[in-house]
Amino acid sequence: MNSLQFVDNEGEKTAEENYKKLTNEEERVIVFKGTEQPFTGLFNDNWRHGTYVCKRCGAKLYRSENKFEAGCGWPSFDDEIPGAVKRSPDPDGIRIEISCANCNAHLGHVFLGEGLTPKSVRHCVNSISMDFVPDEKQTH
Repeated sequence: MNSLQFVDNEGEKTAEENYKKLTNEEERVIVFKGTEQPFTGLFNDNWRHGTYVCKRCGAKLYRSENKFEAGCGWPSFDDEIPGAVKRSPDPDGIRIEISCANCNAHLGHVFLGEGLTPKSVRHCVNSISMDFVPDEKQTH
């Protein structure tokens, strides 16, 4: 994101100012809907208990108990936190894009009917689109 200030007509900060400052690579994936290289992401092999949150706004997205090894090179989940993920047709006309329902940050894609888990759903998520909060560090 750039360093421009976004101010509404009332002089109050807009949502853009509340987002975390992103690196160029994070911006490439999260804002411009890129993809990180497979098997390079920080969370592909993370099996700790906790919550995955949006890198851009901090909204809760996925719980660790829904993560599974799909062998695809990206973190895979067979369920999201209710209301956290928005699905929309990908511009390629084939896939379904997933994004943060709170800030519209690009997460990756969802695939249905593969049979990899009993739910037969795979959210294929870029690690760079998320942060991880271990259970012991969460506040209630």
